[in-house]
Amino acid sequence: MRAQMISRAGRTEAGAEGFTLIEVVCILAIIAMLAAIVLPEFPRATALSRIEGYAMETAVLLNADHDAAQRQHREIATLVEAGSRFIRSGATGETLQFPNDVRVDALLAQRCNDRAAGAAIHYLPSGMSCGGVVALTRGGVGFQVRVNWLTGGAEIVPVN
Repeated sequence: MRAQMISRAGRTEAGAEGFTLIEVVCILAIIAMLAAIVLPEFPRATALSRIEGYAMETAVLLNADHDAAQRQHREIATLVEAGSRFIRSGATGETLQFPNDVRVDALLAQRCNDRAAGAAIHYLPSGMSCGGVVALTRGGVGFQVRVNWLTGGAEIVPVN
């Protein structure tokens, strides 16, 4: 029969198994350092709640331009650049820029007030508008901001 000798660390010399606390801590530190380097490289997708926030900001900007057209008794055009993913207020110049992973689609009138409308939603001093729809989606899910041509008001509708 063979006798086992116990070291001062409390492990048996013959057939020692397991890890010491310092070994576990070192491994965890290495994993944490690798995670700190690698995780920022992963793209972060825009959450649906943030897309809803963008839709609300868009509706607020569009409604502000509608109100400004009535207050100032002049036509105001809100520029909608779907390809560049931004919207610019015609009254204040404020710009909303959307992230790269948010798809921006616009359905706008071709003609408004007897002239070409271009890439804009026009608000008339009477309170009417030329109408339009701005869709903000990611992966086919998101929101539409619809501008009523008769009232000029903007409303938000979910898209599935």
